[in-house]
Amino acid sequence: MNATHIEHLGIAVANLEESIRYYEDVLGLKCYSVEEVKDQKVKTAFFMVGQTKIELLESTSPDGPIGKFIEKKGQGIHHIAFAVEGLQESLDEIKAKGVQLIDEKPRAGAEGLNIAFLHPKSTHGVLTELCENPNK
Repeated sequence: MNATHIEHLGIAVANLEESIRYYEDVLGLKCYSVEEVKDQKVKTAFFMVGQTKIELLESTSPDGPIGKFIEKKGQGIHHIAFAVEGLQESLDEIKAKGVQLIDEKPRAGAEGLNIAFLHPKSTHGVLTELCENPNK
């Protein structure tokens, strides 16, 4: 696998609008994109910090992954995402090394990226996302 950089940090929030105000008004960051990913039952907002993105995630349904996460653990860091080259090949390699995959195949994510998650039971408790830009 070739991880090129941290693509983003995903942070679960209860209220996207309030959270955006905090990141803009207190931290001085600028939200450059808000997007809903319907099949993941989530609304996202993105900020750039240097070369890394912060992705705020608000559940659009209590039974969505973010809704369940907040119910169980509260708001906070949800996942770390790494940019990779060759997402499917990376998944195959990681699976061969005994890591449990949530996604066996890439799927569509926010910002037009292809994404896949690794199970936190196999990644020392950290939900890990792999991302690939299909246009590169």
